[in-house]
Amino acid sequence: MPRRELQGVVTSDVCDKTVTVLVERRVMHPLYKKFIVRSKKYLAHDETNQIKSGSKVTIRECRPLSKRKRWEVVSVPGAAAPPPASATAAATPAGS
Repeated sequence: MPRRELQGVVTSDVCDKTVTVLVERRVMHPLYKKFIVRSKKYLAHDETNQIKSGSKVTIRECRPLSKRKRWEVVSVPGAAAPPPASATAAATPAGS
């Protein structure tokens, strides 16, 4: 069974290697047929302690890491990815 992935905003980064992520979803009201925003907070594992409050992240289900922590941070969409190794090797001259 595939692991679920959710997107949300980090609301707290106070704990060590843990961030609190607020995930919002839109659901339709059964009687009035109007969309309502529902939100839930998840504790997610951040191994490097790099993620700060206010950043948008993608979290994924994982094994239980503590009493309430069952999610891990997969990626930060706004973060710059490091260049591939082949691009850096081509940019440096062969004689140096």
